[in-house]
Amino acid sequence: MDEAAPEDKTPLLTVCVIAYNSGPMLRRCLESLAAQSFREFETLVIDNASPDPADAQVAGDFAVRLVRNAENLGFAGAGNQGARLACGRWYVLLNPDAVARSDWLAELVAAAGRHPGVRSFTSRQLMAEDPSLLDGLGDVMSGYGIPYRGGFLTPDPGDTPEGEVFSPCGAAMMIDRALFLETGGFDEQFFCYGEDVDLGYRLQLAGEPTILAPRAVIHHVGSATSGGRRSEFAVFHGVRNRFWVVAKDTPGPLLPLVVPLHLAAVVYIALRKANRDQLGTVWRAFLAACLGLPQVLRTRAGVQRARRASTLDIARALTWDPRDLTGRRPVVRPIRPSSRSAGA
Repeated sequence: MDEAAPEDKTPLLTVCVIAYNSGPMLRRCLESLAAQSFREFETLVIDNASPDPADAQVAGDFAVRLVRNAENLGFAGAGNQGARLACGRWYVLLNPDAVARSDWLAELVAAAGRHPGVRSFTSRQLMAEDPSLLDGLGDVMSGYGIPYRGGFLTPDPGDTPEGEVFSPCGAAMMIDRALFLETGGFDEQFFCYGEDVDLGYRLQLAGEPTILAPRAVIHHVGSATSGGRRSEFAVFHGVRNRFWVVAKDTPGPLLPLVVPLHLAAVVYIALRKANRDQLGTVWRAFLAACLGLPQVLRTRAGVQRARRASTLDIARALTWDPRDLTGRRPVVRPIRPSSRSAGA
C-alpha cells in the first residue's frame, strides 16, 4: 500500500529505488545514497512484492520511506507509484543493482542548474563488474526501431561532453516530476523493459530534450533481479515492448519505413547463432505483441495527437547508421538552444 508522505521540509529530489529480490545489492545501493554529498533529497524504497523478505529488512536499516506492495506492479507500475508519492520537484530513479558515486546527485543538480530549460537528465553508467567499460551513455533509438544503451560494453571514454540523447535510462535518471506526470509516466502495459525508452520517445514527441550528465556516475550490474540480460523474462519483455514502442510512438510518415526495418532487424538478431536458442521466446513475444496491439494503438492515438515535434525532428533524433546499432555506439548530439531556457 502507499505510504503517506512525511511532513518535514520538502526536499528538492525524491530518489526512488524499486526493489524486487534485490538482497545484498539493495544494501550497497542504499549505502551509496546515504553517502551522497548532496543532502536535499528523500529516499523512497518500493518493495515490489518481493518473495524474499530481505528487501524490506535491508530498507529498514536506512532512513528511507518504505512502501510494501501486495503485488508486483512491474518497474512501470511501481515507477508511477513512486512519482505519485514523491515530495521532491525532481523525480530520480536508481536501480537497486546500481551503486552511485558520492557526488552523483550533486552532479545531476548541477547539470539542471546549467540547463534551466531542460527537464530530463540521464547519467553515465559504468559496468559494476568492470568500471573501465560503459553500461550506457543514455539510450539510443535506431531507425530500425531497436533501442540500446549507448556504448554498452565499450571502453569508457572518460571526459564526455554534455549533450542530448534520445532517452534517459531508467536505471539512473532524473526528471521533473510534473513533466513525468503530465506525460503519463511509464506505460504500465509494458510492465518491465522498454518503458524508459517509450517515455523518452514521448518526451521527444513533446519537444522535451534529455541531456546526458556525464559527471553523474553510477556503477550498474543490469538485469540482476530479472535473471540476467539473456533470461527468458528479459528477452520476452524486451522483444514485445520494442515492437510496442515502434507501433505507439513512431510518427505516421515514418511507419512505412521503420516497421519493415524493425521486423527485419528482429528476425536477423533472432537468427544469429548466439541467439537461436531463444527463437521460441522471440516468437511468443511477437504473438504477445500482436495480442496487445489494439490497446497500444488506442494509446497511440493520444500520443500522436499531443505531438509537438515535426516528423523531421524525430527522424533526426533517431540514428540511421547501422554501424551505430551493431557497435552499440553512443549517440550524443550537441545541445540545441531551448526556448524554455531562453525564457527562464
